[in-house]
Amino acid sequence: MMSNVPGVRPPSLPSLVRMQDRMTFLYVEHCVVNRVDNAVTITDSRGTVHVPAAALSVLMLGPGSNITYAAICLLAESRSTCIWVGERGVRYYCHGASLAQSSRLLEAQAKLVSSERTRVKVARRMYAMRFPNEPTDGLTMQQLLGKEGTRVRRAYEHESERTGVPWSGRSYKVMDFDDADDVNRALSAANTALYGVVHAVIVALGCAPGLGFIHARNERSFVYDIADLYKVDITVPLAFDLVSQQVEDVASAARRAVRDRMKDGKFLQRCVRDVRSLLLTDDELAAEPLDAQDITAQLWAGASGYRDGGRNYAPERSIEEGLDKTRGYTDTDISARIPVNDTDDSYAWYENPDDMMSAPDDCCEGR
Repeated sequence: MMSNVPGVRPPSLPSLVRMQDRMTFLYVEHCVVNRVDNAVTITDSRGTVHVPAAALSVLMLGPGSNITYAAICLLAESRSTCIWVGERGVRYYCHGASLAQSSRLLEAQAKLVSSERTRVKVARRMYAMRFPNEPTDGLTMQQLLGKEGTRVRRAYEHESERTGVPWSGRSYKVMDFDDADDVNRALSAANTALYGVVHAVIVALGCAPGLGFIHARNERSFVYDIADLYKVDITVPLAFDLVSQQVEDVASAARRAVRDRMKDGKFLQRCVRDVRSLLLTDDELAAEPLDAQDITAQLWAGASGYRDGGRNYAPERSIEEGLDKTRGYTDTDISARIPVNDTDDSYAWYENPDDMMSAPDDCCEGR
């Protein structure tokens, strides 16, 4: 009988906190995560903090963190999810159960990607988000890629002129990260960090990382699609700034700079909003229950009540000198394409543009 089962009884579904009232993405590192009754405990050298599991959306486990079997069971019972990430969440490694309580977003994604007509329609919306002043009606996928490639080349050239850093084109070898100039290594490092954050958001929402609309035939195609929305205004200027500052190790500096750019939570809010707006119509968004509309709206702060999301409440941590100038970029973007023929604006269809490199922590994806 149920009364003979040892341990704490799982919370009933009606007792779980609504999604809009839950804590947002909670990041921890160098700690032990355990369970006491229906609370997750986080213990480090400073002491122990109790977090009600039913009030938690996503627990992001960074370097040096250990989690017990009991804690994982509690998170699953409370419809919370757990994601293993790099420092400050800039790399995604794996995840537990999805945060989503329904397959609505996943079904919408699968339906849209399964038809050439709707797939191109979503691609046009992505292009319109990156280039709000560019008309997209009636453009084919190849035409979209051609226009995008032209704009991206100009973006690289603009950053080269702004910073004085020489630019000879995007160049990298997937299996040899060091065989590239400083700016290309900085770009690859920054983009890899961006992919980690975007991947975490996608799986937390219950979407499929492999079902892309522009990129295809890769387990992270949708990750690349969404990350492309933000590169030119985040990772591209950041990489050129770091090289112009003559930072000793541009790959490590780029990774840490993206980490600091993400820690206030505002990027997570934008990324969640953009994914949902791409997959659902305006009517579908308006018809959704309130508890499904925003998982990053509020923070639960215990006795002090709720606080607004999108803000970092942790003490500031020191970073290396020279990186402060890399902060503060806005959240819109485009991504690079390799031209098939420079004379006719035709560009290759990307089937497997990025392969994760097997390398030490500071090594990055070749893109």
